[in-house]
Amino acid sequence: MWLLTTFGFFSIVEKPADRGTGFVTVRSRVRGDIEALRARYLPEMTDIEGTPERDYAWRGRVTREDLGLGLARIAKEIDYANFETEVAQHMGYARELVYHDVYETLASLQEHPPARLSRATDTDTGQGG
Repeated sequence: MWLLTTFGFFSIVEKPADRGTGFVTVRSRVRGDIEALRARYLPEMTDIEGTPERDYAWRGRVTREDLGLGLARIAKEIDYANFETEVAQHMGYARELVYHDVYETLASLQEHPPARLSRATDTDTGQGG
């Protein structure tokens, strides 16, 4: 799951080491983002690990239950009418521009939804991974 918030961007996944443990891995490209998430919403998260050689340079682990509670706290604090404006106010115009690029890319789905391929078809055509 990707999570874009007014305080950061995160990728939340179940890594192979998480399977069967009740944990998921929360990853971020910016240390300040994951620090803000941990401080404000997920104090139960493990220590933040630096992984500069990986696609996400910062990561921590949290139980699924604590993640759910943290996401609920984030949702309860939504008090703005425009997400991008709120991002600019909290994180600056440069971050808002990055988020806007994501918005523009995803907006194309509305006009031209891509055909959905099955995972087997993706693999067979070399498109999957």
